[in-house]
Amino acid sequence: MAENAGRAQRLPAAIWALGFVSLLMDISSEMIHSLLPVFMVTVLGTSLWAVGLIEGFAEATALIVKVFSGVLSDYWGKRKPLAVLGYGLGAASKPLFALATSTGLVLAARVIDRVGKGLRGAPRDALVADLAPPGMRGAAFGLRQSLDTVGAFVGPLVAMGLMLLWANDFRAIFWVAIIPGFLAVALLLFGVREPAHARQAPRLNPISKDNLKRLSGPYWRVVAIGAVFTLARFSEAFLLLRALQGGLPVAYTPLVLIAMNVVYALGAYPFGKLSDRLSHTTLLAWGLVVLIGADGLLAAGSHWTWVWAGIALWGLHMAMTQGLLATMVTNAAPPDLRGTAFGFFNLVSGLAMLLASTLAGVLWDQLGAPVTFAAGAAFSGVALLLLWWCRGSRLERPQSTA
Repeated sequence: MAENAGRAQRLPAAIWALGFVSLLMDISSEMIHSLLPVFMVTVLGTSLWAVGLIEGFAEATALIVKVFSGVLSDYWGKRKPLAVLGYGLGAASKPLFALATSTGLVLAARVIDRVGKGLRGAPRDALVADLAPPGMRGAAFGLRQSLDTVGAFVGPLVAMGLMLLWANDFRAIFWVAIIPGFLAVALLLFGVREPAHARQAPRLNPISKDNLKRLSGPYWRVVAIGAVFTLARFSEAFLLLRALQGGLPVAYTPLVLIAMNVVYALGAYPFGKLSDRLSHTTLLAWGLVVLIGADGLLAAGSHWTWVWAGIALWGLHMAMTQGLLATMVTNAAPPDLRGTAFGFFNLVSGLAMLLASTLAGVLWDQLGAPVTFAAGAAFSGVALLLLWWCRGSRLERPQSTA
């Protein structure tokens, strides 16, 4: 009996494998993305407005594509094949960054990369929900997010070391980034097996009228909160640019994402476990308060003390909220519609991300960095008010224990 209880407290090995898949792909992606805004501005001569538009469009593309991959994974009853395709596209896009001589090719590479992210995102999240024991969903999402985030700071750390070693040779570093991307695809292909019940599920039309009605009020309230939340947290590219304003040398710009993601990685799993015991609305509200603090510090000035404190708080709010939002979606949606639920959640968030990053770029160009971060704090306040209105059981599906 004790042995069985001990086993019940362990997360399945496939969730660990999915975490390491995310880790490897994030190393690959962040080696590029931690340098990309600076590469575009200093090498290709891209305007800050165009950087914001490209970042917003690329991220929105990923989130919008998740709708179709999520629906298809529910209809097909399989998550893994779509995840493999998505990770494969992400790996295949990496050489284009090294070959880019214009902003247009960077945009094309970003879109291909983000289409891959979109294809894998909802099926992967639904697969985590399928694999996790019901009482450990917060821990499962937190673990995957934590390992993902380890990759998100290891990638910039490697990029910074290579920038120093190779005298700011952006393209050489972009070529090296190909290796961990293809390792991620191999690990997913051979190291993760879907649960049998997911593979044998009967086919259904997830977006039929009757099924859409099953995505009821609590789910759509989570979607609304997630959208306003996304308006408050635009692309991290603007954190890099704020640090540059403070005098950070170009070769050291990956330190921004390293610092943010160290905090994020250290906090994601503990906060994920905490969300299995604490009110979700309470924890999410505290995460929004922390984001308001981060925006306030980043708006206050470009001196390194303000910037680095703001970056650390930004990472803390991510640790508190990102796995939590995924758990809230899981708990508010029927098990056989999880892919669709994650897809629609990310469609709405994707449109919000496009608007947020474009607006941030315009505000930065026209009014400066302080107004940009002040606007983020204002949207966080709106999200807090919405969360207060939707507090308690209004965000939980009563029968959601499966």
